[in-house]
Amino acid sequence: MKLYLAAAVLMLVFAAHTEAQVEPTLEQHFANFHTQVKEIAGDLTEKTKNAFAQFEQSEFAVKTKNWFTEQFDKIKQKLGETFSSD
Repeated sequence: MKLYLAAAVLMLVFAAHTEAQVEPTLEQHFANFHTQVKEIAGDLTEKTKNAFAQFEQSEFAVKTKNWFTEQFDKIKQKLGETFSSD
């Protein structure tokens, strides 16, 4: 009877030990989370860079940049005419 009880206890200990090894530890969860965050951040960074690059090359951005440059040149020219005539 004691032999059967001892065998049953050993089987329970073995089963508990096997389940404990299969379940990831807290450290493994954090390492996995860290890896996932790095992948998401890298993907987001790449998508953001691509979006800004496309925006810089868009017709709207080019026209806006040219318009501001023209306006700045006009203001600069008027200020130069105003203050140089003294």
